[in-house]
Amino acid sequence: MKKLVVGIGELLWDLLPTGRELGGAPANFAYHVQALGGEGIVVSRVGADEEGKQITDTLQSRSLSCEYITWDQTHPTGTSSVKIDAQGKPSYIIREQVAWDFLPRTSELTKLARRADAVCFGTLAQRTIVSRAAIKGFLEDTNAKASRIFDMNLRGSFYSRDLIEESLRYCTVLKMSDEELLIVRELLGLRGTNRKVFRELAVRYGLHLIAVTRGAEGSLLYSEGRISDHPGYQTRVVDTIGAGDSFTAALAMGVLREQSLDAINEHANRVASYVCSQVGATPQLPAEIVTHHVEHREVDYV
Repeated sequence: MKKLVVGIGELLWDLLPTGRELGGAPANFAYHVQALGGEGIVVSRVGADEEGKQITDTLQSRSLSCEYITWDQTHPTGTSSVKIDAQGKPSYIIREQVAWDFLPRTSELTKLARRADAVCFGTLAQRTIVSRAAIKGFLEDTNAKASRIFDMNLRGSFYSRDLIEESLRYCTVLKMSDEELLIVRELLGLRGTNRKVFRELAVRYGLHLIAVTRGAEGSLLYSEGRISDHPGYQTRVVDTIGAGDSFTAALAMGVLREQSLDAINEHANRVASYVCSQVGATPQLPAEIVTHHVEHREVDYV
């Protein structure tokens, strides 16, 4: 049976120099979960407008369910203006007071949360009281065995120490970039080596796994005193949009399949490096990358 994996939060159109692309970390995450053999579910909200209809049409064309996408009669579908620098790194201007800022907590979401094997959430969609309450409620409703993955995705000014600390208390898996790690060190007053910081975070918040991505330099995974260090794969970067979300999807599937830290790290880097070599966040993954995880069924992850 496929693992049921939920991405909850923002859903929008990324307005790129090359045109409009479906965006929002939860949708990117769910797409890659689906590609890697899970059942990816998006929980979000769109406006009752043409842009919202086009988002649901696009999700359905990518074999993603729209069952948990609600329609907002008052607020428009979200958009984000995106600029890409010479290294392929994006910067965002994210429209506020849009549909996904008003995500409701419903009985249908409670039922979904109880069935989920994993859920991924971030900070951006918690920028309003309404959506923050819905996401918090969803996390509270998950079963005790579910993996709750906090993928920070810090954007602009849409985060705070309180938000980060509350999110850490709800998660079992933490994923952040090396730049976000520096921010977390400063906000939480963490000092010392990465290993010491990881150990302190794990103990303080009861984390099972910590992942730090380092762009072209690969990533670190930490679990119960063990560290996996992957140097990454060389690739011709077109843009890095969605690379982090694809990494998180591979991370989630590796955890659910109880793979070793090294196996998870290797596959997540392979997936993310391919996404960096393509335009946009959700390219079709080649068969050799999709099936690569099958070769790594070592079980030493707890």
